[in-house]
Amino acid sequence: MSTLIKNGIIATASDVFKGDLYIESGIIKEIGLKLEKSRCHVIDAEGKYIIPGGVDVHTHLNLDVGIGVSNDDFYTGTVAAACGGTTTIVDHMGFGPKGCNLHHQVKVYHEYAKNNAVIDYGFHGVIQHINDDILKEMKDIIEIEGIPSFKIYLTYDFKLSDEEAIKTLLRLKKLGGLTTVHAENHYMIKYLKKKFIDNRKIQPIYHALSRPEESEAEAISRIIHLAYVSDNAPLYIVHLSTKLGLDYIKRAQETGCNVYAETCPQYLLLDEEKYNLPNNEGLKYIMSPPIRKKHNQKALWKGIRDGNIQVIATDHCPFSFYREKQMGREDFTKCPNGIPGVETRIPLIFSEGVMKNRIDINKFVEVTSTAPSKIFGLYPKKGTIAVGSDADIVLIDTKKEVVLTKKILHENVDYTCYEGMKLVGYPILTMVRGKIVVKNHDFVGEKGYGEFICRRKNIS
Repeated sequence: MSTLIKNGIIATASDVFKGDLYIESGIIKEIGLKLEKSRCHVIDAEGKYIIPGGVDVHTHLNLDVGIGVSNDDFYTGTVAAACGGTTTIVDHMGFGPKGCNLHHQVKVYHEYAKNNAVIDYGFHGVIQHINDDILKEMKDIIEIEGIPSFKIYLTYDFKLSDEEAIKTLLRLKKLGGLTTVHAENHYMIKYLKKKFIDNRKIQPIYHALSRPEESEAEAISRIIHLAYVSDNAPLYIVHLSTKLGLDYIKRAQETGCNVYAETCPQYLLLDEEKYNLPNNEGLKYIMSPPIRKKHNQKALWKGIRDGNIQVIATDHCPFSFYREKQMGREDFTKCPNGIPGVETRIPLIFSEGVMKNRIDINKFVEVTSTAPSKIFGLYPKKGTIAVGSDADIVLIDTKKEVVLTKKILHENVDYTCYEGMKLVGYPILTMVRGKIVVKNHDFVGEKGYGEFICRRKNIS
C-alpha cells in the first residue's frame, strides 16, 4: 500500500522544512507541500519531525566472546533498534576459529540474520590474522559479498601487529575498502591489569584504570601514522572516548589524513564514577574502552559540532547484569565487556543533543544517519529523505517526555545504563522501506522482514 505522510517538519543533514512525503513500493516517490493522493494510507505528522531512519554502524549481535554470548540476537536486537528509531545496522562480526578464512564468519552471520532481522542490515568483515590468502580473499568479500569495511584490533587475542596493520591498510586502500580500528595499546593494558590483580585491586573502577586515556590515545596516534605511510589509506576509529584521542584525530584531519571518527552515547553522557556504584553495580558499565572522566564529554560534543567526529554509533553488546556480568565480582578482568544501547541512541542524542542545544537537528541527522550511510556505502539508499531513497522514516514527537527504564525497552537484557534518565522528544513511529514496524513504541513489524544490503566503497 502507498503512504502519504502529511504536515511534518522534514529534517535532513542540510535542510529543515515543512512538507509531505509520498511513498510507494517502499521508496520515497514525491516530496512537496499539500500533496493529495487517492487510495493511500495517510499519516498526519503535524508538529512532528520527520527524519531519515537511524543508521547504527556498530553493533554486536549474536557475539560469542568465549565466556558468554551477547544477549541480543538478530531478532531481539533489531526489534530494539526499530523501537528506538534505527532502521539499518551494520554489525561487527565476531572472531571465528583460529586460522579461519574471511568467508567463514560471513557465512555464520548470514545464518544468524536470515529470517530473523526486522530491519535492514550489513556486516563489517573481521580480520584476525594476515597472510597472502587473506589479502587475496578481501577482493571477493568486497566485490561479491558486498562487505567493503573490515575491522582490525590493536588489542585482544587476535590483535594485529603494526606490520599486519600496514598490509591490511594498503590492500584495502587498493580495493576501495575501509579499515575500521579498535585502538587501544595492548601491552599497556596487559601490564596494568596484572599490576592491579596482583595487588588485589579487583573492583570495577580498576577496569577503567587499567585502560587509561593514554592507552587509547597512543593507539590512535600509532594507527594514524601507519595509515598515512600506507598511501594515506582511509581509516575509521571506532568508539572514541577521550579528548586526548580526539586531539590526535583532529590534528591528522587538519594535515590531510583520511581519518573518520565515531563515538557513542555512553562516552557523551556517562562518566567513570559509575564504576564506584555500590553492590557491584559498576559491573554494568564494563566496556572497552571504558567510560571516562567527565571532562572528556565536553570535548567530544565539540568534536561532533566541529565535524571532527562524523558518527555516533552504539557498540551495542549486552550481557546480563545478574548473569554474565557477575563473572567479574571477584576479578574485573573476568567480566564480559559490553553494554546495551541500540534502542536508546536516537532518543538520547535527540533529547541530550538537540533539545539541550548541544547540536542542531541537521547535525543530529548527519551523525546518526547520513554520515554513517555515506562512509559505509549505504547512501543514498539509506541515510536521507530524498526522491528515490528507501522510505526508512522516523517520526519524533518533541513534546513526548519519557523516563528511561528497563521496563519500557525491548533490548534483551536486564538493565539499561540510563535508568531513570528523563528525555524530552521520542520516536513515535518507525518505517522500514515503507512499512510501519513500530507505532507508539510497540513493535508491529515482521520477523525476517529485514534485508541484507550489499554495500560499496564509501562516497563521503
